[in-house]
Amino acid sequence: MKCFSIDLDGTLLNSEHDISEANLQTINELHEQGHAVILNTGRAYADVIKIKPLQNLEIPIFCVNGSVLFSETRELLFEATVPIETYKELFPILKGLGVGILVYTNYGGFPSTLPPLHKMSNEELNALFEEFNYNEILEKDQLKIYKLIALTHHDQLEKVEEVKKALGDKFDISMASSFPNNVEITSNEAHKGKALLRYQEMMNLDFDEIIAFGDGGNDLAQFEVATTSVAMANAPLHVQQKADIITKSNDEDGFAHAVRHLLNPHKETIVK
Repeated sequence: MKCFSIDLDGTLLNSEHDISEANLQTINELHEQGHAVILNTGRAYADVIKIKPLQNLEIPIFCVNGSVLFSETRELLFEATVPIETYKELFPILKGLGVGILVYTNYGGFPSTLPPLHKMSNEELNALFEEFNYNEILEKDQLKIYKLIALTHHDQLEKVEEVKKALGDKFDISMASSFPNNVEITSNEAHKGKALLRYQEMMNLDFDEIIAFGDGGNDLAQFEVATTSVAMANAPLHVQQKADIITKSNDEDGFAHAVRHLLNPHKETIVK
């Protein structure tokens, strides 16, 4: 059994955040052939199942960079959280750096999750973050924090490195960037690669190969454990350099194209 671990945004989904018929058909074919197909995303579960074609797929979904693992029947298998005390120490540091802050919890994302923000202007984003009362989050009963996202404007990318430097080795956390303008902060146990190994062990499976598809910095974690790593043509250069194969872009059905090549290497050409 091969395992196909697939990122969503920028990978399986096109620039309109939709899944093409070719990509959906490829997933169904892999599933029918008996391979393990896993969605491995930074998105929260609620933002995954908003995508209608994905609602009917009976495949595991790993959310929030490996923080929350759901089985193919949507049973919760595992969750890793950021301790509340760690959050309380982290938050003022991020606030002091002047970045937008998203907090992913068991009550949803505050003041939002990432996907709805993609089309907002800088002014709208500034208003969203400035007007939200973050104190409300800590008042919630039995609160679980899965992830924080530090978000910068695209003309302030230097703040990404400032965040990573400020947090550095001070906390037992994992940091990765799903887009060039963010830093995703999770438990050290949350990691797209660790999630694959954890799932394999929990389900008593033995994958012959792990083939990981991605386009962002948070996908390097699954590239680390993959037998074959596939980067999209739209991925940043540093992600492409870590991949074994570079396929077409997410707007050119790059996932489906790569799968055809991997299963029929003599019939398809591939970039690298």
